[in-house]
Amino acid sequence: MILGITPARGGSKGIPRKNIKEIAGKPLIAWTIEAAKSAKLLDRYIVSTEDTEIARVSRKYGAEILKRPACLATDKASTLGVLQHAVRQIPCDIVVLLQATSAIRKSTLIDECIREFIDNKYDSLSTGFMCKYVEYAKNELRRQDIKGFFHDDGNVYVLKADLVRKGDRYGRKTGRKIVSRWENVEIDDEFDFWLTEKILKDSYKEVIREICA
Repeated sequence: MILGITPARGGSKGIPRKNIKEIAGKPLIAWTIEAAKSAKLLDRYIVSTEDTEIARVSRKYGAEILKRPACLATDKASTLGVLQHAVRQIPCDIVVLLQATSAIRKSTLIDECIREFIDNKYDSLSTGFMCKYVEYAKNELRRQDIKGFFHDDGNVYVLKADLVRKGDRYGRKTGRKIVSRWENVEIDDEFDFWLTEKILKDSYKEVIREICA
C-alpha cells in the first residue's frame, strides 16, 4: 500500500499559520491536497496535524486527518518522527512525503516519482536540483565547470516504510529526480511565499506548459 503524507503543524514561526494562509485564492495546504488527491498511484492520503483549524481546512479540501500527538508538533520535532507515527498507525509499504510548503506540484509528478522509485527498486527517492553554490574565495572554477551536488527541494520524497520504521529516511540506494526550477520553489519565508503566489496566480498556465514541454 502506498501512503501519501503531508505534515502540517500549527506552530509555524517564520510565517504564522503558514499552512492555511491564503495563497493564489486558496489555503496553502489546499494546493498539496488537490495534487495528492489527483495522483493515480497513491492508495491513501493523509494530513498529519495537531491543529484543529488545519484539520478543518484540510477536510474541506478532501483530506483524511491523522491526529498528531502534541509532542510531535514542537519546534524540535522531526519530520521522521511524524512519518514514524503515521506508519505505526497505518500499515503501508511505501511512504510518499508531500510537504505543504511546496505548492507548485503536479499530480503527475507524484506518480512519476513513485514509478521511478518502484522500477529502480530504490530505498528512497527525492526531487531536487543540481546545486553549484560554493563559498566565496574558495573556488576558481567557472560555474559551468563546477560539478555541484544534488540538493533535495522538499517537493516529493518516496521512501520504503520499513526504513521509516527503523528510523532511516534514506537507505543505501537513493534515487534523485531533477525537476524544473518552478517546482524547486519551497516556502521558508515571506519572499518565498510571494514568489510562489506570483507563479501560481500570474503565470500558472505558462509554468505548467513549460513543465510539460
